[in-house]
Amino acid sequence: MTKIGLRDWVILLTLVPTTIIGLVLGAYFTLNRFTELTYFLEEQGTNIVEPLAIASESGLAGNRRSELKRLISLTQLKHSPLVKSIAIFKVDHQLYVTSNYHREFNQLRLKPGESIPENTTIDYQDNYLIFRTPIQGIGSNRGPLQLNQEEPVIGYLVLQINKDKAILEQQAAAITSFSIVILGIILSTFFTLRLVRKVNQPITSMVNAIDHIREGKLDTRVSGQLIGELDLLKSGINAMAKSLSDYREEMQNNVDKATSDLRETLEHIEIQNVELDLAKRRAQDANRVKSEFLANMSHELRTPLNGVIGFTRQLLKTPLNINQKDYLETIENSANSLLSIINDILDFSKLEAGRMALENIPFTLRDTVNEVMSLMAPSAHEKSLELSLRVSPNTPDDLIGDPTRLKQILVNLVGNAVKFTNKGSVSVDIEIVQTQGDKATLKLAVSDTGIGISEDHQASLFAAFGQADSSITRRYGGTGLGLIISQKLAQAMGGDIGFSSRLEQGSMFWFTIDVEQNSLSTSVPLPLEALLNKSVLYYEKDEHTRTATNELLQSWGLNVMLCENEAALSQRVNDSIHYDIAILGHEVSPNVISDIKALINDVLNHCDHLYLVVNTVSPNMREAFIGSGAAGCLSKPINHRKLCNLLATPYLEDSEPALVVHEPTQQSPLKVLAVDDNEANLKLITTLLYDLVTEVEIAHNGAEAVEKCKTTSYDIVFMDIQMPIMDGITACQKIKEASLNEETPIIAVTAHALAGEKEKMLEAGFNGYLTKPIDDEMLRQAIIEYGHQSLASPTTKEEYIQTEVEFPESHSVDWELALQRAGGKPDLAFEMLKMLVDSIPESKQAIQSALDESDQVATITHVHKLHGACCYSGVPRLKQLTEAIETQMKQGASIEAVEPEIFELLDEMENLYDEVNQWELA
Repeated sequence: MTKIGLRDWVILLTLVPTTIIGLVLGAYFTLNRFTELTYFLEEQGTNIVEPLAIASESGLAGNRRSELKRLISLTQLKHSPLVKSIAIFKVDHQLYVTSNYHREFNQLRLKPGESIPENTTIDYQDNYLIFRTPIQGIGSNRGPLQLNQEEPVIGYLVLQINKDKAILEQQAAAITSFSIVILGIILSTFFTLRLVRKVNQPITSMVNAIDHIREGKLDTRVSGQLIGELDLLKSGINAMAKSLSDYREEMQNNVDKATSDLRETLEHIEIQNVELDLAKRRAQDANRVKSEFLANMSHELRTPLNGVIGFTRQLLKTPLNINQKDYLETIENSANSLLSIINDILDFSKLEAGRMALENIPFTLRDTVNEVMSLMAPSAHEKSLELSLRVSPNTPDDLIGDPTRLKQILVNLVGNAVKFTNKGSVSVDIEIVQTQGDKATLKLAVSDTGIGISEDHQASLFAAFGQADSSITRRYGGTGLGLIISQKLAQAMGGDIGFSSRLEQGSMFWFTIDVEQNSLSTSVPLPLEALLNKSVLYYEKDEHTRTATNELLQSWGLNVMLCENEAALSQRVNDSIHYDIAILGHEVSPNVISDIKALINDVLNHCDHLYLVVNTVSPNMREAFIGSGAAGCLSKPINHRKLCNLLATPYLEDSEPALVVHEPTQQSPLKVLAVDDNEANLKLITTLLYDLVTEVEIAHNGAEAVEKCKTTSYDIVFMDIQMPIMDGITACQKIKEASLNEETPIIAVTAHALAGEKEKMLEAGFNGYLTKPIDDEMLRQAIIEYGHQSLASPTTKEEYIQTEVEFPESHSVDWELALQRAGGKPDLAFEMLKMLVDSIPESKQAIQSALDESDQVATITHVHKLHGACCYSGVPRLKQLTEAIETQMKQGASIEAVEPEIFELLDEMENLYDEVNQWELA
């Protein structure tokens, strides 16, 4: 918006009102003059025409044309030049006489058929006024006049008056008014400009002075003799400038002093920054040395410890006396405790450095948690504690996340609960607290009735190397790292951890994690159809165990009758109702064995099959109960899979299988090419494909695959990515460019692919990708999707064959996982493991050489190759280490940054090699 100055305002406020008033008054008087002139003409014309009409009556009535001619001519001459013409018309509008005949004469005549006006009328034209008045025949009537008798009209007289003089006078009046207005505006402008000059010039000089003062020229003053308020304003501005000048001088002195002080302070701060920088570097060096020391020491300590543990276990298999066996068991327990402490310290070091890699793999929640509960059960049973697990019925079982770290947190919390509880119970509750699409948040809570934690020590509970108080370490042992590691792991998995506790009243620790729901079920199906609508009599004193088991049984479709004490059980037995199944839960101690056997005898006649659930892992104790009439005996906490198989066994045609192996399904008439440089991977994928398709060909590198595709047409190509001679991406592009398989679906198969690499594969021309480890279900889905073939899925009992396979006990090999990766083929699982173990010396030497030469690319290549082999051999620890190293190095980590993990990898390779070779020697 344009700003209007004082000068403009003065001019506007002076000239605009003057101009408006002058124009209004000039217009008023001009219009008034126009009206007066018009009225004068009308009045003068009326005064001429009406007497003339009366005077013309006798001449028109007596038909004296010459007399009328003289009358109107004299009238025109008398009023010339106002009157232009006078004419007399008869009643038939015929001209009788006129004083002047001219070009516009016909305008005087009334139009034919138009009646003669009764009174004088005026017709306004541009330059003339035409007056018409009737001529009445007064005195022409021979009889006496009657009242109200109208005189006859014998004609009419027309007077044409010229308006030129009136128009000239109107124009003169308008010019006079306009001249007066212009003169008034000129005079007003003159006086306004003089006023503006007297006011604006001093104000302008003051504004300029203020601008100079604002620019820092504080010696500026306003001069000149001013009047009135302007002189006061001048004095104020000069006083302000003087005050500002004094203030600036004082401020400058203060600034000079403050600058001097600041310079001294900055010099002091600079010295402190240098000292802090040196201290920071020393701390970083110390932290790096600490991390390297922890990594190196964990490697150096775990290697001999694994040897001690391994040979102790081998020695325990030899004939020993009681004392020797007790000593060796003590050695093994102490070594395992030391190994656990070393692993805790190493995990803490990784978490502190932010280098803890998390997996994102499919797993089943109940099976994962059952592993922890089975591990903790012996410790709980030794203290006669009730250990129970409850999974909320609406909690999904098939998830995607990191089951290893989930178990690590749960082991820490359950282990602490068992450790600090001398009597009572330890319970685990799992529920889903939030879902959003495929994402879900799980909450796991561990409650106990132990010693509790005082409010004074709760704040320091999650501190590193901290315990509730200093006596805890002496009484119970431990490093104090379990909770801080659990907290950092829970936060790394998108959750949190917390607790509530009261001294001597127990504690409740909880943690949450974010997982994905897996739409594809990976768990072995349970024989639930055999249990549908079976009646169950269930006796259990512990409320938490009773609630958890009841929910589980009802979700399987069983009709459950609960008994919370022996009185209720006796009442149910006395009701003479026969049940299909009876489940009795009971605490076990030497003085209650006879009571349990008596209870079995009381219930046995009222059910078809009776099972015990007891808090002991002793096989002798359980066999004793089975010999007393029980059909089976399970240890607490109840494993849902074991319980279901045990209850369903009598209702199945065959006995419960130790391991489940898929029967070969119907093959699709497809020709498939499998490309991989790793013999073990190639053998596995080929074996699995032969169960699904009729023809499989192999290639050991990308170049060989390109040559085969030039001469042979395939239905699907499974292509590894990292291969010698020619990698998988280049091979895919060449096949798509020119071969017999330009339209053939090519599926990328990789052991490790970051998000960017997966998109790169799809952009390079791959139709899809599969992440190792590949199992038969993944291949089945790929063939259905890309080969457009339907394959039957083995989901019914008839499509399984049952086999008993003896697998050696192992700490490095997960046989269930190995069998799953081998498509349920035990021989293939053994062979895949053997091929991996045979390649360990070569892989170890290659990785060690790459480390010695600090070759980043070679290290990634050898670790990736080993990772691919681990995917199919059921070695979760080795696979986790290779995946973590590959992920960090692909994201830019240096060899030095992942050196602790590489030491762990080499250590685990050596352990696996020694363990498997011991089996073969045995």
